[in-house]
Amino acid sequence: MRWLKPLPLRPRDTVHVVAPAGPFDRPLFEAGLAFIAERYTPSLRPDISSVHRYLAGDDARRAQELGHALTDPSARAIFCARGGYGSARLLPHLPLADAAPSLFTGFSDLTSVHGALQALGRVSIHGPVLTQLGKQPPEVREYFFRLLESPEPPPPLTGSATYVPGSAEGHLVGGNLSVLACLLGTPYLPPLDGAVLLLEDVTERPYRLDRMWTQLRLAGVFSRVRGIVLGDFTSCEERNAEYSSADVLRGLAQEAGLPCAAGFPIGHGTLNYPVALGTQVHLDADAARLTFLEGAVRP
Repeated sequence: MRWLKPLPLRPRDTVHVVAPAGPFDRPLFEAGLAFIAERYTPSLRPDISSVHRYLAGDDARRAQELGHALTDPSARAIFCARGGYGSARLLPHLPLADAAPSLFTGFSDLTSVHGALQALGRVSIHGPVLTQLGKQPPEVREYFFRLLESPEPPPPLTGSATYVPGSAEGHLVGGNLSVLACLLGTPYLPPLDGAVLLLEDVTERPYRLDRMWTQLRLAGVFSRVRGIVLGDFTSCEERNAEYSSADVLRGLAQEAGLPCAAGFPIGHGTLNYPVALGTQVHLDADAARLTFLEGAVRP
């Protein structure tokens, strides 16, 4: 696949701020928005704080908001307020094929949008949402803005454990395990052949991690990808269990038999370093090191 990279951001560029998934905490949102506004010119709808049950407004509101942001050629990026749940509901209603060459950013539930964009050969940024951005340390925010603005490969990231030794090279895809599993059998699954697969999750007990991983295995995912990068699996422990989520994931990775390293600072943990999905990476599982072979944006 020939990948289409977005245009780089520049100071004071117009960027869209959207809420395509769950409702959000307003103070946390404002804290993240303040960092975006220091650098760019955010544009957001007055009804962005809408609430409909567990969603940030009904499907029509959210689809119209995100659809406009995706196709607006005057804006250089899209920042999401929060994950939660709901973005997958919008996929059939989004003008994805007509998307402008702008940067889509977000993670967690936004994995569904990333998958749909990667299915069309578009690079996007798996990175902090605004309710998380304000809590990230300066080094993560600086890394984020560098990734958005520079065509140069970002510095490598280091994990904490080797689950299966070896190395792999390919385009990076994936994100949240539970959301990715829900994309199986849909047109929105990212291209897996020859890929390095990124997985992370939050508040999923070990047996549920096992179940979703097994779903990927039964669907043939691990026969198509070349390596596995595991980010944070936050608050995924079973109370009073004699095993940890890491024990379960290590065993699953060993069954898959692909180079796999874990503990990368990506996901719902204290640190959420952004990574460019759709770009070429090299995984050295022995050193638990992920090297980026290209930048996220065009020169």
